[in-house]
Amino acid sequence: MGHSNREIIDAVKDQAEKHMHLMVYGEIIQAPQVEHATLLASQLPAPLDVVYYVNSGSEANEAALKLAKRHTGRREIISCYNCYHGSTHGVLSLMGDEYFKNSFRPLLPDVNHIEFNSFDDLDKISEKTAAVIIEPVQGEGGVIIPLNGYLSALREKCNQTGTVLIFDEIQTGFGRCGKLFACRKYEVVPDIITLAKALGGGMPLGAFVASSEMMSGWQTHPVLGHITTFGGHPVSCAAALASLKILLRENWIEDAERKSSIYKMAMESHPLVKEVRSSGLLIAVDLGKREYAEKILPLLLEEGVMSDWFLFSPCSFRIAPPLSISDEEIEWSLVRIKRALDRI
Repeated sequence: MGHSNREIIDAVKDQAEKHMHLMVYGEIIQAPQVEHATLLASQLPAPLDVVYYVNSGSEANEAALKLAKRHTGRREIISCYNCYHGSTHGVLSLMGDEYFKNSFRPLLPDVNHIEFNSFDDLDKISEKTAAVIIEPVQGEGGVIIPLNGYLSALREKCNQTGTVLIFDEIQTGFGRCGKLFACRKYEVVPDIITLAKALGGGMPLGAFVASSEMMSGWQTHPVLGHITTFGGHPVSCAAALASLKILLRENWIEDAERKSSIYKMAMESHPLVKEVRSSGLLIAVDLGKREYAEKILPLLLEEGVMSDWFLFSPCSFRIAPPLSISDEEIEWSLVRIKRALDRI
């Protein structure tokens, strides 16, 4: 959306003037939640039709794991090496890098890992597995794209074993990869999809979405299997609704791959760049050396460009502009990115 979108600001102000908070455990139905959930569910593949709001991406993934365990009665969780699903206690357990986990042990038991894009590792999924949680495109791994057929094979293995498949679309969702959701792009439907970041249009909001049949598991044993005071905050939902309406109205998503190609061609032409990996406007520029990636970020800031690094791709820096970026703004940024690269 870019910064300070007028429609989103107006939606936030209008809702804040009506009411800012009520109990949101479900006892009181609130229009911003219902309107947004209805529109969101209409854009997701069947049977993903029930939206449960939370506060953040980490909480969305925590709750999705709970739902998978509740649904299957199993304990084992499988995630990928170089994944990132949040840093709260439960989802921290999913990380495959001991550096980030060791200071906080003991963590969740029965967590195992597979290599992203390894067809052989899919055999580790068994009838003991409650859930496999995966990013359709690995974000913190450095924008790692799924191989042809990999996500379909993962879906089939989960079907065979009765395992819940969770897609973490917190980074890939809402047009970032050139489709509204990456599950649409790769034509694989998960059992649960988790959302945050762009979901709230700049306001704090997370959600997980599953079928009504699966979500009904929250009703008993125990009742209120997941509760949250501020999840689905009406002001955040108002911002989310305005944001989603804008996304569906504009052609930014359809144009993401074209804009990405401008960045990709420009970066690949620079002698310092070893590789460019992209899915829509989620782009990793690999410089081949960690020291180069560490130098580029402060240089970019001096040039007026905000970038970021990747947890598990230390030689790369990130290009992920707002989907609303214009061609003129792309060229403006490229002049400065190239200038920063030349200064290394």
